[in-house]
Amino acid sequence: MAVQRTFSIIKPDATERNLTGAINAVIEKAGLRIVGQRRIQMTRAQAERFYSVHSARPFFGELVDFMISGPVVVQVLEAEDAITKYREVMGATNPADAADGTIRKLFAKSIGENSVHGSDSAENAALEIAQFFSEADLTN
Repeated sequence: MAVQRTFSIIKPDATERNLTGAINAVIEKAGLRIVGQRRIQMTRAQAERFYSVHSARPFFGELVDFMISGPVVVQVLEAEDAITKYREVMGATNPADAADGTIRKLFAKSIGENSVHGSDSAENAALEIAQFFSEADLTN
């Protein structure tokens, strides 16, 4: 399997509890390299664009409000099969269903405040990375 990149967001519920370092430790222990990272305050426009796939869903407004409620940490992770690996490390969306040792089992507060986002496909990873990083921002 080739080395690939995936996109991650450490969400406001985690940054407000100063969990960035703890989450990064789980990420790195799983063999994912953080090749780009930036702490930002997402704007409403950025959040609406990022989650536009959900714009018709009833939770869209609440999701956008949550994502702009505090700082987030946007990241690019790299490893062999990075997308699948990171999705396994994140755990199920609902922390009650997440496996022990996963980020969401360890740190998520609820299904809505589930601490992290990760790309679900190579196509989405490329789009999501490009929304927040240029190639010059990323190191190997």
